[in-house]
Amino acid sequence: MKKLAYLLFPALLIHATADAAEWSGYTGLEFRGFTQTATEPRQDHVTNTSFVIETEFYHDWDNGDQSIAFVPFFRLDENDSDRTHFDIRELTYLKVADNWELRLGIRKVFWGVTEFQHLIDIVNQTDLVENIDTEDKLGQPMINFASINDWGTVDFFIMPYFRERTLPGPQSRLRFIPELVAGRAQYESSAKEKHVDLAVRYSHYFGDWDIGVSHFYGTSREPRPILNRDDPQNPFLIPFYDIINQTSLDLQATKGNMLWKLEALHRSGQGETYNALAGGFEYTFVGIFDSAVDLGVLSEYHYDDRGDAALSIFEDDIAIGARLAFNDVQSSEALMGVVWDRNTGGMFYNIEASRRIGESWLLDLQGRFFIDQKPEDLATAFTRDDYVELFLSYNF
Repeated sequence: MKKLAYLLFPALLIHATADAAEWSGYTGLEFRGFTQTATEPRQDHVTNTSFVIETEFYHDWDNGDQSIAFVPFFRLDENDSDRTHFDIRELTYLKVADNWELRLGIRKVFWGVTEFQHLIDIVNQTDLVENIDTEDKLGQPMINFASINDWGTVDFFIMPYFRERTLPGPQSRLRFIPELVAGRAQYESSAKEKHVDLAVRYSHYFGDWDIGVSHFYGTSREPRPILNRDDPQNPFLIPFYDIINQTSLDLQATKGNMLWKLEALHRSGQGETYNALAGGFEYTFVGIFDSAVDLGVLSEYHYDDRGDAALSIFEDDIAIGARLAFNDVQSSEALMGVVWDRNTGGMFYNIEASRRIGESWLLDLQGRFFIDQKPEDLATAFTRDDYVELFLSYNF
């Protein structure tokens, strides 16, 4: 990926001028406070502070038909050296024509429609040291050609380099127990990270319906943990990356104030072939109690037919939540939700809120709480890792 960055970066300097170049981004401080002492003695902190900066350079020319974007990201963490990391989220050249688009470089691609789990989103690797919600992604080197037609858009992806999932270090909180060790990865393919992955996606809309059908072949972004038995006194997990085929469907229907959502997949190559789905709705009450506040009520069901063998906490779960949009000058909003495991009774509570301060500052609040997690739950490793997070950022 670094070689690709070195090749593309001179194009930024060639085409950028002082008038045409656009810079934006944010920088901020993140504070986490944990409500309990950790499960393992090595996780000996109850607070954590880190510094973050992400910038974006954008430049276009040829009447907007060609452009280049560069988005570097850096985090410096107080307690976990593995969470201190640099990544190129995007370094992409884009060529636009009447009925096709070509993108070359490093970029992020998102597939999916559901709120609590992004089941089918597979192109980019998860940046797990950022957050356990799997929404933060590493930049993926790719060639992406899109054929744009009246009957829909077909995207073709060639991904020549695989990136391992970032994993928390032994001192970090919110990590698996036993530890899933970065740097010890094993691969099914003899080409390892140089295996060429392929994907194709069809997307279109039909009236109120948006549809996406995708197929991915290549190295799974989700590592399968294998227990290392060399030292029974100090067990740890090794990430194993299988070669998989995944076919997926995502649907969203907009019916007035109601959104209906569905994601489903069929995957082979990662142990037994399996199916999984996530679906539900979100209904928005506009201007509740004659105010400017909108209230969205949402619910989803998540299922994985592997049951307890699933590599996700969403094997048979019901999620409910509420979204508040205050529609004020500070862009205040909040999302609250709970995920309930129907088999074990374990619950995961999530709170996210944000409010703009002045023209350039933003305050984010986040809370994660794990209740009644059983030993058979994947989230049992986090049972003493309830935390509240504040993130104050300056946007420019």
